Amino acid sequence: MYALALAAYGFLTMLANPKLFSLEEATKIRNQHRNRTIVLTNGCFDLLHAGHVFSLQQAASFGELWIALNGDESIHQLKGPLRPIIGEWERAYVLAALECVSGIFIFPNQRLTRELEIFHPDIYVKSTDYNLQTLHGEERLVLEKIGATVKFVQTLPNLSTTILINRIQNATS
Repeated sequence: MYALALAAYGFLTMLANPKLFSLEEATKIRNQHRNRTIVLTNGCFDLLHAGHVFSLQQAASFGELWIALNGDESIHQLKGPLRPIIGEWERAYVLAALECVSGIFIFPNQRLTRELEIFHPDIYVKSTDYNLQTLHGEERLVLEKIGATVKFVQTLPNLSTTILINRIQNATS
């Protein structure tokens, strides 16, 4: 379990996050829960919105939901120099507040290949923005190798972090 140090109004407050683990800790917990269906999804979750929650609730309907959260550097590489807007510790803290989330670990790379192989989920969930052909090739091969089922969940139309950022920018200009 990690704690989040947050500087607010000159005070240092420690916000415990009982759902945030290292990959090693998460894997140990996963291995203790072999009798449960372990579901893994991943993403940036920068500016958490209703679309994220909708998809996460669907993913959780398949079993015990874990999130592999893109770290700040991986988001910077994937989304550009102005992202993430919210740091990884704060994003993990907000995600942990969701009842449907059982656990979270942060991964530093653009791809989840190593984490999939180590964590070994029973089910891997992506949104319907993807399909089996558009999943990253190395990730798809690892999922096949470990025998994970891949499922796709619906998204809410016209709702994404990029759309939210654009709406905020338009509202302030």
